[in-house]
Amino acid sequence: MLCCRLALCAPLPWLGYDRRTLQEEGAVHGKQRLAKVADRVMGFAEADQVEVAIVRSTRDLTRFAENAVHQNVSEIDTQVRVRAVVGKRAGVASTNRIDDSGLRKVAETASRLARLQPENPEFRSLPEPEAPPTADAYIEATAACTPVQRADGVRPLLDRCRKGGLRASGAFSTSASEYMIRSSLGVSAYHPVTLAQMSAVVMGETGSGYACEDALDVSQIDPNRVAEVAIDKAERSRGPAEVEPGTYTVILEEPAVADMVFFLGRMGLGALALQERRSFMSDRLGERVTGDRITIWDDGLDPRTVPFPFDFEGCPKRRVSLIEKGIARGVVYDSFTAGREPDATSTGHGLPSPNAFGPLPTNLFLEPGEATKEEMLAATERGIWVTRFHYTNAVHPVRTVLTGMTRDGTFLIEGGRITRPLKNLRFTQSILDALASADMLGRTLKLRPVGAGPFAVCAPAARIREFTFTGTTQF
Repeated sequence: MLCCRLALCAPLPWLGYDRRTLQEEGAVHGKQRLAKVADRVMGFAEADQVEVAIVRSTRDLTRFAENAVHQNVSEIDTQVRVRAVVGKRAGVASTNRIDDSGLRKVAETASRLARLQPENPEFRSLPEPEAPPTADAYIEATAACTPVQRADGVRPLLDRCRKGGLRASGAFSTSASEYMIRSSLGVSAYHPVTLAQMSAVVMGETGSGYACEDALDVSQIDPNRVAEVAIDKAERSRGPAEVEPGTYTVILEEPAVADMVFFLGRMGLGALALQERRSFMSDRLGERVTGDRITIWDDGLDPRTVPFPFDFEGCPKRRVSLIEKGIARGVVYDSFTAGREPDATSTGHGLPSPNAFGPLPTNLFLEPGEATKEEMLAATERGIWVTRFHYTNAVHPVRTVLTGMTRDGTFLIEGGRITRPLKNLRFTQSILDALASADMLGRTLKLRPVGAGPFAVCAPAARIREFTFTGTTQF
């Protein structure tokens, strides 16, 4: 396996691309080149059916710490994943070498692995071709963003922290990715996407603050706003007090809510989890699973998310209603899980094969409400304000129990206002129970890319009447 981490604009002749090529040629030329790579792989494979998934990505990162930019990197990688099918056996191999030798080897490896696998009697076929919709997610300004532009963006934050006796760390990144899915059955799907992200943690002697922004278009990132929010929280977090663990009303900012929605999707909103009876949705479709304010859906074509019009099998993504006004409505499918049910079809949520999760929602939305965070605060007699979660992990998927810690801006609320900073707390909480007690939802959605790959959540802030903290920390 090869992976290159190079200075910006360094050419990669063996890949056939360099940074200037991406900017000059645009998406259409990328589609043609990746299609040729996929066709070469299929020509090398000896199998009944072949599927090739190519992900080519360029990620440029400006990282800063201790109030100084200390790293600029550009990483260019092309991953080729081959799924070969022989009868009812499937083998998968991957590489990031795209010369003939590398492509021949990965195709032969996948074919050989397929013949070594036991038969899967439930496997029917790779998906038949179906023209996917298109989604506009490639912004040239983001793909062409330079280290100087990113450094200029973080400079005001670093200058303010130096003058104020604070320490800033974080990153400003821009990326451009291309996805190509082709198969011997005629599937052909291509999608380019860009993403810009800036996050900052500002540290004082006894407190910290956090802010982030994410957008397809780098021009929509406001570094001054990120700096203002992170610095303000760090300054207000000085001298945190302790509070006893227990059940509190909480106001969760958008990143914390997005984490809960993301884990809810992983825990039980995919068809494999439902079929294996490890989902909270098992035997509950059509029943109430949370409060009537809660509506959650998945839509890879909505421009407010990171649009992605097809899955890793090349199947078109469809909008899927998951929870509607608290009622369990459905889960997402890939071709295999849909083939296990007589009336099901793929919703376009297949992940790279093989994977233990099965299909998962990748573009989740929690429907917003009508409240502002100021109105939530004014309505809270006593509670805790949470900026974000840290080190979150699933405890009990069927009960949707999640554990983690608060971080970078946790405050006590008394009499409808924030009165003092708090040391961070550990929580252990059922996500469904938390959403059942959500009595106010924010009126605006914030985009939050989560985890690895094309996963994103659009979520509002939320006031939750009952949220359980089980421990305290020393900071």
